[in-house]
Amino acid sequence: MKSQFSSLHLIFFLFLLGILLVLIQLELLAFAFEKLNLSSEMGLIILLLSLLGSVVNLPVLRIQGSAESSHVIQKQYWSIIKIPIQPYSNETLISVNLGGCLIPLALSIYLFVNSDLTLPVTLFGIVIIAAISYYFSRPIPGLGIGMPVLVAPVSAALVGLYLSPEQSAPLAYISGTLGVLIGADLLHLKKIPHLGAPHASIGGAGTFDGIFITGIVAALLA
Repeated sequence: MKSQFSSLHLIFFLFLLGILLVLIQLELLAFAFEKLNLSSEMGLIILLLSLLGSVVNLPVLRIQGSAESSHVIQKQYWSIIKIPIQPYSNETLISVNLGGCLIPLALSIYLFVNSDLTLPVTLFGIVIIAAISYYFSRPIPGLGIGMPVLVAPVSAALVGLYLSPEQSAPLAYISGTLGVLIGADLLHLKKIPHLGAPHASIGGAGTFDGIFITGIVAALLA
């Protein structure tokens, strides 16, 4: 099985870890975790698990594609994760990403249960970010769905501050991560068969960056 990290992506991965360590020294991450009612140790574990889990995709189903192989444009997509070029055989494997979907989903449930957020406000925040994510995300032929990295975290921080100033950090994280998963990934699933992508991951590839950065930036800005 080929590694999903090239040498350049491995360097970027280590560089990102270095930035995280610097932020810890500056106590910025500790401040963000505190706003999310998480200890520094637990927050760091979650971040590391999210990074490591970004290369773990759990297969869910296969769908028949409608794009012709000769019309599929396959190219490298630069993000935290390297997306290897794979042959397309008129079939797309749909999977769920551990670091970009399951872990953020579990943390969002934990934050909601352990906060004073109400369900209507939380759902409203998720709907807003889902709509923004749907608008800014774009299908990438041969690969899947991608979106600008900073759109979700900045939007989620503003939503958290406006809808629930006292609970802005957890609302920003929940609406940011779940909004991206719904708006960028789930609402675009119907387009996957036409992209000629051999593999599409919910919470992975082009949307993982936005989901991962949301967890840090949204809490800091909110």
